[in-house]
Amino acid sequence: MKTIIALLISINIAAAQTDSAYTIPFASKGNTIELTVANTSKIATQGVNVSVSNAPSWVKFDSTQQTIKSLTASAEQTATFTFAVDKSAPVGKGQTLSFLITTNGQTWTKNIAIKVAAPKTYTLYQNYPNPFNPSTIISYELAKDSRLSLKIYDILGREVMMLADESQPAGYYQKTLNAQRLASGVYIYRLIATDDQNNHHVFQKKMIMLK
Repeated sequence: MKTIIALLISINIAAAQTDSAYTIPFASKGNTIELTVANTSKIATQGVNVSVSNAPSWVKFDSTQQTIKSLTASAEQTATFTFAVDKSAPVGKGQTLSFLITTNGQTWTKNIAIKVAAPKTYTLYQNYPNPFNPSTIISYELAKDSRLSLKIYDILGREVMMLADESQPAGYYQKTLNAQRLASGVYIYRLIATDDQNNHHVFQKKMIMLK
């Protein structure tokens, strides 16, 4: 005769909840999800496995599985998962994290809806590598949906290349500069992002091309 263990699974996550989804800070570490597993039967159970069954590549869990060795009748225990969110995470888009809870040949699934908040500030990063030959990567963050201009200038202030002239949602981006046709020297890359209130966010940095 098969023993059926009934479990009650609840969740606690260290994040704000809006629109039935938990909002995770952008590019953050030390985020936690607590799954409370309650044995609602009158029979003790051994070896309750709690594991992550799917997660997008930009979510990095410290550990994807935990085991509750023993769960007595009418008792509950918590499995805690800690994770980080990479900069490459899409901003404001709903995602689902799924957890499998398995014991005595039975499996339950707990789905958790999350979304990632936008960066708090506009940021232009130093290109990498620098100095470079012939290509380098320019990275930046947009705090809001913005109209974007990313141009390259020589040391005299003359425009030599445009890398981007487009509208982009809030988030983290990378652009690859191929400067094969440019001469060795110091160049300036300038980012101008215009938000929906027509505020201009202007940044620029120097980089060195060496052939």
